[in-house]
Amino acid sequence: MLAVVTGIPGTGKTTVATRAMDILQDEGIKYEMVTYGDVMIDIAKSRKIVESRDDMRKLDSKTQREIQESAAKRISEMEGNILVDTHCTISTPNGYLPGLPEWVLRKLKPDCIILVEAKSEEIAKRRMGDKRRSRDEEMKEGIELHQMMNRSFAAAYSVLTGATVRVINNPQGKIDKATREMIEVLR
Repeated sequence: MLAVVTGIPGTGKTTVATRAMDILQDEGIKYEMVTYGDVMIDIAKSRKIVESRDDMRKLDSKTQREIQESAAKRISEMEGNILVDTHCTISTPNGYLPGLPEWVLRKLKPDCIILVEAKSEEIAKRRMGDKRRSRDEEMKEGIELHQMMNRSFAAAYSVLTGATVRVINNPQGKIDKATREMIEVLR
């Protein structure tokens, strides 16, 4: 199975996915998590066009598309159960860029798309507490718009691939419930 887990920064998608994979591993179901952005940054760094992950979204759209396609090819060649940690959309100065455009989806062929969400206030608070990343400050309305755009894009991705879409809410203090929901999808 190839599953895609998405969500805007601060929803806890990686944390929920990691916990779900640990529990599934105990049940004998192994997944390899591949962070799409890490594959992209490796490719971009090898081309010497970025220095950090946060530089990626500032690249022009054409360059981002080329890197996305190269990453999709690399991931599609992996075997076994794969959980691709990525973003549905990338907020750029010119608007929202699909995180999984048609040419990426055709290569990946996901079985399911999992969208992790949280309340805008919780996301803002989580982002402020994450000192590992250099993120632009985004107001409540911007966070809500970004999540709405993600839902719209996820529906379009489903239409193109036939993959199911599952929205999982990850409110503060309820990570166990979100993890159980993800496990249901990945079993």
